[in-house]
Amino acid sequence: MIRRVTSPALFPPPTYSHASVVEAGTRIAFLAGAVPLDAEGGLVGDGDPVRQAEQVVANLEEQLRAVGSDLAHVLSTEVYVVSGDTAVLSAVWEVVEASGLSAGPHASTLLGVACLGYSGQLVEITATAAVPDPEGRS
Repeated sequence: MIRRVTSPALFPPPTYSHASVVEAGTRIAFLAGAVPLDAEGGLVGDGDPVRQAEQVVANLEEQLRAVGSDLAHVLSTEVYVVSGDTAVLSAVWEVVEASGLSAGPHASTLLGVACLGYSGQLVEITATAAVPDPEGRS
């Protein structure tokens, strides 16, 4: 269903692929950005990008579950971090690597940005995922 591609002509990425190819007929889910809010709307991990990244991944898992998918079926992500410090970006990326997102590995872009939508928000992840057929048909 999913073919991960790393081009031999490019520098090999450490924990992600250059592209993901999905055969025609596969259902695709385009997910809104997962944010570091709990079920009541409270910010998790105020001032802590690593804790926020953990909450964001947990929320992303819930979004995927709701559409019948999971982290292993994520094709691509954009990881937004409010920081210009590569050490902070790397710390957030370690959370991504430790999650099921690295199982693919999926294609990803990691970005340092000036701000995100919620007050105190430091991390957000958008994703595109394949949704497997529950009966195993292609």
